[in-house]
Formats: sequence, structure tokens, C-alpha cells
Amino acid sequence: MSIKRREFLKIAGYGLAGTILSITGGVFVGRGSEILKGLERVSSTKVKWAMVIDSRAFKSESDFEVVISACHKAHNVPDIPDKNREVKWIWKDTFMRGFPSAETRFISEDIKKRPFLLLCNHCDNPPCVRVCPVKATFKREDGIVMQDMHRCIGCKFCMAGCPYGARNYNFYPPREYLKALNPEFPTRTLGVVEKCIFCYHRLDEGLLPYCVEASQGKMYFGNLADPNSEVRRVISENIIMVRKPELGTNPKVFYII
Repeated sequence: MSIKRREFLKIAGYGLAGTILSITGGVFVGRGSEILKGLERVSSTKVKWAMVIDSRAFKSESDFEVVISACHKAHNVPDIPDKNREVKWIWKDTFMRGFPSAETRFISEDIKKRPFLLLCNHCDNPPCVRVCPVKATFKREDGIVMQDMHRCIGCKFCMAGCPYGARNYNFYPPREYLKALNPEFPTRTLGVVEKCIFCYHRLDEGLLPYCVEASQGKMYFGNLADPNSEVRRVISENIIMVRKPELGTNPKVFYII
């Protein structure tokens, strides 16, 4: 089966439809309260999970490593030495790689020089879900974008559809690249795609995601639909950025700058 890029992008639905963010040069920069004004148009469900990362609080390499390690060890993410085919659920990268569409003329040098934690944005309007031919990726009612590694056929359509580089294909047998095995979480097989799942299994038990717990107050997680939640408070009280808002995906990962 062949598909032209223009046709694929039409299916993926890139565009401005549905965005609730103010955009300046491809990046939202503003008071989080502006985001919250449009929340009622995003979802009518009682729960809409969201994450807030305080980029100011990550000052050392160990600040990043403890968060990344907590996620990867708990989810049996293989440590692939080939950087072109590595597997990662959460990772550190530069401002320019994280926010390539940002208008940088009026952003401080301090912010532009910061490393940022990146992961799946669990979009409210996820293009990856629309292009998966077997429904291996789907969105729960609470907004979490899931990845069923058993149903996945490895076509990589979701990787092409994701504008955040948050999905990874197992080019190598992942079980052979585990330094330590967590028996409480399943391992994957060669030829499937995997990504961050917002630790849905912990949320269902009333626990925080591993990364948030390990961050020791540098990351926040909660119900965006609850006006009294902590994530609503920190978003409303700070200057917030999201990644590539011009695409209309409505990311649920917010950055305090």
C-alpha cells in the first residue's frame, strides 16, 4: 500500500482546528490563566490528566537523570547503544529541538540555553490515533493516549503522524538490552512501537507517574478538568509554554518557564 505525503497529512489532520492557545511565532507564551479560559471547550469529562514541568527547577544533570531513570527502569525501556535507533519514553533535549517553531527574538537567553524534558504530549487531538490502521494507539476517556504493544503491527504510521518524536520503534530485540528487569511491567518484542503512557496503571491505583514522583516537586500531575487541582493552580500562576501549539493537537504537557 502506498500513500502520498500530502494525503497522509490530510488524514493526520494537521492544522489549526481545535487549538485553544494564543500563538506567537509558533509557540504559546503567556499566563497559564489564558489556557484555562478555554478549558470547557476541550473536554466535558470529569478527568483530564495533565502534566506540568517546571523547567526552572532542573538545574543539574542528576535532576534529569533521576527522572528519566525512574521511568525507564519501571517500564523496562531497553538501553539501545545505537542512538539512531534508541528507545526512550522521556528524555532531555535542547530548547531549539523541543520548541523548533518558537519565535526566539523575545525569549531570554537563559531559557534558550536550558535543557528540557520531553515526552509524549498526550494530545487532546492526537494525529497518531487517527493514522493507526489497527487501533493499537487510542485515547482513553481521561485523555491518556495509549499504545497497545500486542496489537501493534509495526507499520510506523503513528511515528510519522506524531509531531513530537515521542514514539520509538524496536529495531533490536528489546529484551536483550535490559540491564535490570522489572517483573511487574511487561517487556516488548522486536518490531513494535512504544512510548510514554502517563503511567496509567499507577493512576488507576491512585498513584503519581514514576517521573513525577522521582522529580521531588519539579513536576506536577493532576486533573486539568478540576478547578481545584494543583495542576490548575500552577498553570494559572505561572508563565507557560507548550510544544508546537500551531498544529492544533492541544498538548497536555505544560512547561513553566
